Amino acid sequence: MLTFVGLGLFDEDDISLKGLKAIENAEAIYAEFYTSKLIGTTIEKLEEFYKREIHLLSRDDVEQAPDKNILRDSKHKNVAFLTAGDAMISTTHVALRIRAHNEGITTRIIHGASIATAVCGLTGLQNYRFGKSATLAFPYRGISDVPYNTVTVNLRNDLHTLLFLDIREEFMTLGQGIELLLHSEHEKGRDRLASSLAVGIARAGSVSPTVRADTLAKLKEHDFGPPPHILVLPASLHFLEQEALQTFAGAQNDGDRG
Repeated sequence: MLTFVGLGLFDEDDISLKGLKAIENAEAIYAEFYTSKLIGTTIEKLEEFYKREIHLLSRDDVEQAPDKNILRDSKHKNVAFLTAGDAMISTTHVALRIRAHNEGITTRIIHGASIATAVCGLTGLQNYRFGKSATLAFPYRGISDVPYNTVTVNLRNDLHTLLFLDIREEFMTLGQGIELLLHSEHEKGRDRLASSLAVGIARAGSVSPTVRADTLAKLKEHDFGPPPHILVLPASLHFLEQEALQTFAGAQNDGDRG
């Protein structure tokens, strides 16, 4: 039996009671924190809180060699696999679940709070107004145009865009992410996004999240404090969305797209 347990957004306190019971009943516990991280805690704090040993896995352990750990044990034991956020937001976890099913392993999902829904709660932007999301990645082999192209298509269809920020060896900041986005636009000979409305969010799920709405250019210079950060590019705003951004994110009265 393999149970995927989403731990929520920020620290060890975010887990559901159902998830906590799954950990208590597990014979082996694995975790990965490369697709997303709980910035408000550590593996040592998690072990102390759950009173169980947690085996931390690398990307290769999960994606290339799960037969040597998770799948091997799940064939004979009750295994809990812990992830930050919701258990099935990452395609990595979907692929692992499919592989487990194909090997005759029963799987179960215990969902946790996700940044995808937390953004809507913190900003007041309506979830059905979001289009395709994208990730602003560190430019290992040049700057990817995918995030900018995603924003362009979404705006054309009057849809909001959620942009995740890279968390490889370090957390990308909102300033870095915005710089990459504006660079992509500049390379295409355009200059519109800098004056468009954007929303920056930091430390969702903590007791002191930061939510700020302003032009993209001004957000680039704003200090959002410690990570993780995430960026939203809204399309046109419903009056309730606009009021929420004014009330909770400091948006100006005339802000709908810049």
